[in-house]
Amino acid sequence: MTGGRAYTSTRRQEQARQTRRAILDAAAKLFVDPGYAATRLTSVAAEAGVAVQTLYAVFGSKRQLLSELVDVTIAGDDAPVALPDRAFVAEIRALAGARARLARFARHLAETHERQAQVMLALAGAATADADAAAVWRKNLEDRQRGMTMFAADLAATGELRNDLHPDKVADVLWLAQDVRNYDRLVRERGWTSEEFQRWYVDTVAGAILETPH
Repeated sequence: MTGGRAYTSTRRQEQARQTRRAILDAAAKLFVDPGYAATRLTSVAAEAGVAVQTLYAVFGSKRQLLSELVDVTIAGDDAPVALPDRAFVAEIRALAGARARLARFARHLAETHERQAQVMLALAGAATADADAAAVWRKNLEDRQRGMTMFAADLAATGELRNDLHPDKVADVLWLAQDVRNYDRLVRERGWTSEEFQRWYVDTVAGAILETPH
């Protein structure tokens, strides 16, 4: 009997995960077009093939659905793993030089932007007119600032940063350079390849924050 209950519990957990994924996928589609403000949760539920009561049971509100969609889109999965514990962070910290660390982050950044650009640009647009979207957008900006403050410390550990730059200024440069709108303009609008974008990121950031070799 115990084995049967465990199997039933595992199956229910998988069904719940699939339902959650279906709702997030539907939101990712509809929050981009026709847009966050124009999309009713009944439409998201219909697109996901679930009852709207199920959607509310899983996410509670439209704002929470948007917030979790942003988190999952950025992370690439819904695993409960904090940013400092993600594999790419350990890979960055294992590298010796600042440019090598920037290059590894640039690869992560390009992969993330390829996945998230449409959702994040839709969120930025929605934030100009919708209070809930604006709150989610502000949280994303604050999360990115914290992440880049951590990255600035990792780069400082190499001893290669300019002595005249305060750590906050280094974090600001990193924060600005990683903005999804840079990727959107260069790759999606101007047709740059991912590799060209990554080289631009490394060269631009390195030129701004690293000591020039003599």
